[in-house]
Amino acid sequence: MKKVEAVIQPHKLDEVKEALKAIGIDGLTITEVRGHGRQKGHKEVYRGMEYEVDLLPKIKLETVIPDARLDEVTQTLAIAARTGKIGDGKIFIFDVLNIIRIRNGDTGEAAL
Repeated sequence: MKKVEAVIQPHKLDEVKEALKAIGIDGLTITEVRGHGRQKGHKEVYRGMEYEVDLLPKIKLETVIPDARLDEVTQTLAIAARTGKIGDGKIFIFDVLNIIRIRNGDTGEAAL
């Protein structure tokens, strides 16, 4: 099993959710986060004062999937989240040793 974490632009959230739902991925954890990569933020003007915005709003999606679906899920996610501009985000993939469903004790892929 794999845990897929993606950091994406906030305005792409609905599109990514719909794309993942279309391929049968229902279990998602979504968190509002802030950060920056290469773009290092930008400058804004507020009440005549210029200031640096170095932590940009992003969305982090997390899901755990069977190994066999990894390529399908990551490709779908990347296509749905892509704008072609700097700051589109990243996808991180981790190994998951086990899952236990608290409600009934199911383990492994049965707990997905």
